Amino acid sequence: MRVIVVGAGQVGHTVVKSLAETHECTVIDIDEARLQALSHTYDVRITRGSGTRRETLLEAGVADAELVLACTSRDEVNLVIAMLARRLSSARTVVRATGTDYLAAWRAGDLDVDLLVSTAYETASAVARVLHVPGARHVDFFAGGEVVVLGMDVHGARPPRFAGRPLSDAGLPGNSRVVAVVRDGEWIRPTGREVVRPGDWVIVMASPAAARAWGRLVSGADPVGEVALFGAGRRGTAIARVLLDAGISVRVVEPDAERARAAADALDRARVYHASGLDAEFLRRERVGTAGAAVFAGGDDSRNLHGAVLARLHGVGLTLTVLDDPAAAAVFEAAGVDVTIDPGDETAEKMARFGFGERTRQVAMLGDDRFEVLDITVRADSRYAHRPVDAVPAAGVGAIVRDGAVFFPGGKDELRPGDRAVVLSEPGRVPAIEHDL
Repeated sequence: MRVIVVGAGQVGHTVVKSLAETHECTVIDIDEARLQALSHTYDVRITRGSGTRRETLLEAGVADAELVLACTSRDEVNLVIAMLARRLSSARTVVRATGTDYLAAWRAGDLDVDLLVSTAYETASAVARVLHVPGARHVDFFAGGEVVVLGMDVHGARPPRFAGRPLSDAGLPGNSRVVAVVRDGEWIRPTGREVVRPGDWVIVMASPAAARAWGRLVSGADPVGEVALFGAGRRGTAIARVLLDAGISVRVVEPDAERARAAADALDRARVYHASGLDAEFLRRERVGTAGAAVFAGGDDSRNLHGAVLARLHGVGLTLTVLDDPAAAAVFEAAGVDVTIDPGDETAEKMARFGFGERTRQVAMLGDDRFEVLDITVRADSRYAHRPVDAVPAAGVGAIVRDGAVFFPGGKDELRPGDRAVVLSEPGRVPAIEHDL
């Protein structure tokens, strides 16, 4: 497929990383240094210029493109790019929006683009998913919410009871399957004899009820019912709306008086405080430590880190931060922050979905893009049809949707034509899986 990606920032870079190996990609940006960095890393063509100029798009080959992804950080620029691409080609168009202002218009069919992805909304959804399963660093829903993909750390200081025992004898929740154990950077495809150790990262596919049971195994906690949310900007307001709609009680803390007033007007079901999350007296007085989780979405990584550590000291059991700089994730983890959310990654994985074949219904990235999860339909002539799920090389088949019902297979269960398989693999292996399944 011929793909044009406009914008070589974080979102564009992640999109290219996902698509460049299997598609003919051209990247447009006004920043020569960004373009050169991408071209040195991936096999892509580059065009320097503005994607809002007809001449730039034509030079990049838009007339023959099949997919155009507008990934810049400016919503209106992305919409103009999509409109021009529509006039100059028959390509499908995918637009990034930083906020949620254009979502309703797109959903109503008033914007002529194939897909509009809101960074604020996708970030909020990622926060809500993690709160659904405390103890998981990564949570994604597949097959209409019937399959939950969990990424969980096994901590040495408080290892879960299944650590140190063979998986087959560990009393794990039913309706789930461990598809990967990552140890010292190496992916282990676990058998029943595998023993999980402190320091491992475990990836599980499970039913919603089993996912909650896994969360209790790892953290001892049930889904969060109340959240202290620090930051009432675009991201924070979107997070509050999604959490409130999910039935979670929200207390919003915002140091800027004007933003706090706007949040109070917009979020009538939330309690809004004009205060600083770094004010220890405020945290004590308002008993913020009684909240099930604290979410930091203030847009300043250093203040978010300070606030998360302070919230932990005041008794909050689960801390999440929305990153401004993805490179800061390791620092947050070292400081004891439970979960970091990268808005760029959340946006890019939704945008990259259109670069996969029609049989692939959904794609997710996890583990700093170390793994991809696909929901893919097995072809009638697949080389793995009527073979055990463990026969698929370099992949972990964690769930199967067959005749409308979901089940979590054992290693000897067979794949059948027409099955929807939820599969974990490494990005470099995904093209072969799409081809062979």
